[in-house]
Amino acid sequence: MAEPVQCCSRNFVEVDPAELPLACPLPREKSWNGHPRVFLKIEETGEARCPYCGTLYVLRGGPMVRGNTH
Repeated sequence: MAEPVQCCSRNFVEVDPAELPLACPLPREKSWNGHPRVFLKIEETGEARCPYCGTLYVLRGGPMVRGNTH
């Protein structure tokens, strides 16, 4: 089995809602081109894990609450 790609400097990253949509690796990372850019859905659960490098992203403030659209 292949070893996970190590591109991100931490295994846990807190993301501000202003940084959405979320893509890994983040542009601010030292190794921003460590693997193909992948968009992650974090809004509904408040966390997401990159399938390439395993970095866990946690949304500051928790899941985003959707307004009632009915």
